[in-house]
Amino acid sequence: MNAFCRTLLLDSFDVYLLLNLRTQPTAYVMVAKMNCKLRFAVLLSCLILFTVVHSDTETDEVENFFKSGHTNNWAVLVCTSRFWFNYRHVANALSLYRSVKRLGIPDSHIILMLADDMACNARNPRPAAVFNNARQHINVYGDDIEVDYRGYEVTVENFIRVLTGRLPPGTPRSKRLLSDDRSNILIYMTGHGGDGFLKFQDAEEISNVELADAFQQMWQKQRYHELLFIVDTCQANSMYQRFYSPNLIGIGSSQVGEDSLSHHVDPAIGVYVIDRYTYHALEFLELVSLGSTKKMGKFFEVCPWKQCKSTPGVRTDLFQGDARQALVTDFFGNVRNIEITTTKVSLQSMKAAEVEEMASRDAGRSTTPNLKYPEIFPKSFDSKGKDKEKGLRVSQSFVLLYSAFIVLAGITFFTNKFS
Repeated sequence: MNAFCRTLLLDSFDVYLLLNLRTQPTAYVMVAKMNCKLRFAVLLSCLILFTVVHSDTETDEVENFFKSGHTNNWAVLVCTSRFWFNYRHVANALSLYRSVKRLGIPDSHIILMLADDMACNARNPRPAAVFNNARQHINVYGDDIEVDYRGYEVTVENFIRVLTGRLPPGTPRSKRLLSDDRSNILIYMTGHGGDGFLKFQDAEEISNVELADAFQQMWQKQRYHELLFIVDTCQANSMYQRFYSPNLIGIGSSQVGEDSLSHHVDPAIGVYVIDRYTYHALEFLELVSLGSTKKMGKFFEVCPWKQCKSTPGVRTDLFQGDARQALVTDFFGNVRNIEITTTKVSLQSMKAAEVEEMASRDAGRSTTPNLKYPEIFPKSFDSKGKDKEKGLRVSQSFVLLYSAFIVLAGITFFTNKFS
């Protein structure tokens, strides 16, 4: 029995070596010449190495799946101006709205705030339409727009409450920024501003200090992973001077002391239809697709002095990493991490009566645990995607192999002891 077990185990090991080292005959011959104890040691080392490598492979697969660092995208687009002569500011916000929707961010993840409704203004010669170009190629108002805050709802208080999540209990889900620590957020603001402030409807203003404190609250409450702030207004660069929160990029259309100018007039409407910085930013975004590899470094240069007649500014010192190498779609697009399977899934059609029967049977009981959003992801990864568990994850194949080894080793031991 002793000889049989030893022979069976070592012969199995020899077959394993022959299959895995067939391209390296020298290594196979060296192992084959070892004595029994040394070959047992090599076998045990192979099992341990298999466990570690398999565990590292699983970890790498999960890390690659979440390699972008975020799992969802949000956009907050704000036009703070009222009155017909500020038509261009509404067009600015609606143009960004159209671009982020085209790149995959759904309405459920967009908070759109418009201080005035130019589409329904009595002066509008094209009712229910807003254009950002004199040729009127694209109606940026569209037929599927969802405005979350309009008219007198667009206030400094409501804007801060949306960012920080401090909304009244009865606030609809569509008016909430339901982001988390894996969210990348785009915040775009347009209107009239000055050195250190942005006006809301010519009635109130938000300062750069208030804005900086709101972003800090968002970071402390784990409401974003990375944040891109863009403001198109006069002296726009002053709005990001007081920022102090991490993982944040600030972009302004003009430096302190400069005006942010309009681009062109539509004679049929009688007012300017878009601002210069937003116009050239949209030109860039029109060439970006969902799977694009365009970097933020190119976006930082969309409107030089020759085109903008002002000096756009960028602040990247708070961003953890190289902001110029970040993908444009990390902020303007929507991540779509998927797993491809070769297994066919057949979806059988069900009759209406069967559906109603299942619904009535399942009524009153929950089939899915009520988990918070971060709890859906692997518990071994924290909010930054780093492994917190030091234990090894063992595959089923290793368990079977290791069990066989233990059984054979036990048989050999008892055979030696009682023979």
